[in-house]
Amino acid sequence: MVSSTNKIIVEVPHRISGFFEIVDKENGIPIENPEKIGSRGAGFNVSGVGKTVISYNKLEKEEESQCTIYINEEKLDKKAETTYYIFDYIKNLIDYPIKVKIEHTFDLPVGCGYGASGSGALGTIFGLNKLLNLGLTNFDSGRMAHISEVVNKTGLGTVCGQLGRGLCVLREPGYPCNYERLQSPNDLLVICGTFGTIQTKSILSDEFLSSEIKRAGKIALNNLLLKPNYKNFVKISFQFVENTRIMNVLNLEKVSDLLSDLWKLDIIGASMNQLGRSVYAFCKNGKEKEVFELYNTYKPDIKTFKLTINNEQTVNFKEFLQ
Repeated sequence: MVSSTNKIIVEVPHRISGFFEIVDKENGIPIENPEKIGSRGAGFNVSGVGKTVISYNKLEKEEESQCTIYINEEKLDKKAETTYYIFDYIKNLIDYPIKVKIEHTFDLPVGCGYGASGSGALGTIFGLNKLLNLGLTNFDSGRMAHISEVVNKTGLGTVCGQLGRGLCVLREPGYPCNYERLQSPNDLLVICGTFGTIQTKSILSDEFLSSEIKRAGKIALNNLLLKPNYKNFVKISFQFVENTRIMNVLNLEKVSDLLSDLWKLDIIGASMNQLGRSVYAFCKNGKEKEVFELYNTYKPDIKTFKLTINNEQTVNFKEFLQ
C-alpha cells in the first residue's frame, strides 16, 4: 500500500574517517559478496548533515519507472551512481511504476572526505522505504546502503560508521556492522579545512595505495584498540596518513604543510580526512581561534568549518503532503 505522504526529507550526518583498512580479499582471494566487503577503522559523525528530499508520483501501468537525481542542485541522474543503484533496486519491490525525484544537499563539500555518499545512500533507502511503505527493516535498509557504496566504490565503511553514531571503531568489515563507540567530551570542537576533492573510486582502484592502506590501517586499528580514546584516535589517524604516504603520492603539499603547522599548536591533534583534500583538528572550546588563524593563512584556497561530534540519532525524518 503506497503512503498518503508523497514527499519526505531525511537528514543523515556527515562523517569523517580517520583511518581504515580495506578488506576486499579473504586468504588472498577476492570477496565476491559486497555485503562482506568493507573496512576496519575508526571515524566520527559530525554536526553537519546531508539532506535528502524525495518526492514521487504514481504513473500509469504501461509506463516505466523513472528517477531524476540532483546533488547540490546539479542534475546528475544515472551519474549519481550510488543513489541510482538504490532506486534501481527498490523499483523491483513495487508492482506499479513511479516517477521519483531525489534531491541531495550537503552542509559540507562533496568528494572532500565528509561521507556525503554514505549520507546520501542512507537518506535514499530510508526515505524511499518509508515513503513507499516497502516494509524493509532498518537492518535491511542499512545493508542496501552499504552494498550500494561498495558496488559503486564510493565508500567501504562510511555507512556502518554513520549508523554507529558519534566516534566509533569498526572492528570488522562489511555488513552487519560491528562497531564500538568511544566517548568524547561535550566541549570538543572539530575545525575543518578543505582544499578540494579526491575521488574515492580512484583510490580504491589504485593497487599501490590500496596495499599501503591495508598495511597501515591494520597497524592503526591494533594501536587504537590498545588505548581506545579520542586523543589516541587523532594521533593514530595522523600516523596512518604518514605511513600510507598518501600526501606524497597524491602531491597534497598544502595538506601536508597545514598538518605540520597544526601539530605545533596547543590542541589535541589533527589529521587528514579519508578520503579528501581536507584536514580536521580536535580542540577544546576557546582554542579554535588559533586554528582558524592558521587556516586563514591558506585563503583563498581553503574553506573552513566549525563542527562538533554528533552523538545523536543517525536518520531523522520529516514528511509532507503535497
